[in-house]
Amino acid sequence: MTMNLMNDMLPQVSAYLDHRDWDDVPVMKGRKFSVSPLAQGEYNLNYLISSDSLQLVFRVNIGTQINRDDQILYEYRALELLAQSGVTPRPYFVDDTRQVFEQGILIMEYLPGEPMDYHRDLWDAAGLFTKIHQIAVTEEKNHLIREEAPLTLIYEECAGLLRQYFDSDLAQPEIRDYLMELIEWAEAARSQETFYQQDPWPCIVNTEVNSGNFIVNRRQETIHLVDWEMPRWGDPSQDLCHFCSPLTTLWKTNWRMTREEKRRFLKTYSRHLRDRHLRDTLMERVRLRDPFVYLRGISWSAMGWVAYQTRFSGMKNPDTWAKLQQYMNLEFIRSLFDPFIQNKS
Repeated sequence: MTMNLMNDMLPQVSAYLDHRDWDDVPVMKGRKFSVSPLAQGEYNLNYLISSDSLQLVFRVNIGTQINRDDQILYEYRALELLAQSGVTPRPYFVDDTRQVFEQGILIMEYLPGEPMDYHRDLWDAAGLFTKIHQIAVTEEKNHLIREEAPLTLIYEECAGLLRQYFDSDLAQPEIRDYLMELIEWAEAARSQETFYQQDPWPCIVNTEVNSGNFIVNRRQETIHLVDWEMPRWGDPSQDLCHFCSPLTTLWKTNWRMTREEKRRFLKTYSRHLRDRHLRDTLMERVRLRDPFVYLRGISWSAMGWVAYQTRFSGMKNPDTWAKLQQYMNLEFIRSLFDPFIQNKS
């Protein structure tokens, strides 16, 4: 079904490129493009469009993760804000008129390369984050969704997701009991979000920093972060905690960051920061958010673990099912949360 959708829409993409006057887009002016399928996510169809040595990504939006009708404009405007970083795709064109496609389309830079390798690229990723998190954007001049109450937002999302596990006959009693204790802990611990509210350091955060969203070009010695569907205006710990989380690193690999590797990663990030106050408060920002980022990952896994065995109607991926089973193991879950729950006051 996925590839059929990609192939079915390809003639429409070709016709759009052929029939439009591209004089207002200098990089595309006077060119004829060939089109080939590139990749599909749950929310976008991506085509590679080529003209001589120029290659671009033609992105057709088919859904939203942020529950907004202007999803493609949101992403395009984010890429405009990010352009000065040098580590994100440059946007060239957006069309949200819905006159040709049911939803919006975006044309942006194509970045050839391979997914990030945690063993080889960890320290380069730290430098990339500092470039993004230090972009000079004012509060008034950006359109990004604000992260007003970061820990409460995660807590409420997770409470809803975990209810699906708690109510399932498939739930394992020991895991259910532990997760119930965990959500009670989180309800109380979310009051610590006053730290972020009283000492804000807002910046552009990506929120989806798994290894597959990084593109590394070994020949050019570059690294880029390419998926900007749902960025936020929030604290840098959002990205840093997600990036370091075992639930992120283990999803597509078998690698889990050690405590020492995490310390070195954050130290490397810190060395590139211009703001001394952020350097001084970085570890506390990460410490407070870590268990909530882990909680989100486990809550989604618990929901997915039940859904895969009951109502899930999509194509079941054996790798995804294997990871859900790995994550929904009491010993694994305790390895994430015991340090926080056992240290509660």
